[in-house]
Amino acid sequence: MPLSPRPLLALVAFLCLVPVTSGAGERPARIVIDPGHGGIKEGAKGPGALREKEVALQIAHRLRSKLEAAGGEVYLTRERDALVTLTERVEMTNDHGADLFISIHANSMPTPRMRARTEGVETYFLSASASGEAALAVADRENAEAPMSRVSRGDSTLALILHDLVRTEAHSDSSRLAYAIHPRLVARTRAADRGVQQAPFFVLSGVECPAVLVEVGYISHPEEGVRLGRDDYQEKLAEAISEGVLAFLRETRRRDAARPAQVAGPVSP
Repeated sequence: MPLSPRPLLALVAFLCLVPVTSGAGERPARIVIDPGHGGIKEGAKGPGALREKEVALQIAHRLRSKLEAAGGEVYLTRERDALVTLTERVEMTNDHGADLFISIHANSMPTPRMRARTEGVETYFLSASASGEAALAVADRENAEAPMSRVSRGDSTLALILHDLVRTEAHSDSSRLAYAIHPRLVARTRAADRGVQQAPFFVLSGVECPAVLVEVGYISHPEEGVRLGRDDYQEKLAEAISEGVLAFLRETRRRDAARPAQVAGPVSP
């Protein structure tokens, strides 16, 4: 007898929750989730009393639960409504020896006209140059909390890291991680697809692992902002990000497992 839709969905979800390993000695993948802002840094404002810092933290907790259920070792850069500097977030991630870093944010527009018409999800990975003016504006807003001494000097640590990233596998994998997450976000939420973008985010610059920043929607939009505050919509966002992370980790594990054979030379058919 065929399965009804509800048990079938449950079976698919169960099959996705295989133990996730990093490939390094088959230990669990170590993932750091970064809920944007916190404390006196509220981030963008939504309908009523809704604030970006609250939405980011709520989604981060939901995402952690899903990744832990899949066997991941998961840390949050903040567990509650507390002020954590961007430098501390980067240092915490590297101290944990993270395999992946995911920063959660909600976007905003400055004028009533733009707030009324701009909505959708965007997924970013680090680049020295932004995809366009809009991507640069998002990075500038999220970088507002960064130490000015590091973002304003041409010879800054940030500039050196961005230059070096061109040659690192972590940068390539950040792109792969972004493209694993983003289409699942669009499919799950049916939100407007604003694409995978590149921009010079401070919080991504010093992280020593594949890293992305997810703008889960425009909290300033009158309808999308309301959705971002709802439990059911936050669950969809967390499910989509989790599915993308797990797909990325499985693909990476297969790639890394195949490397010894590649070193040995081509295999005859």
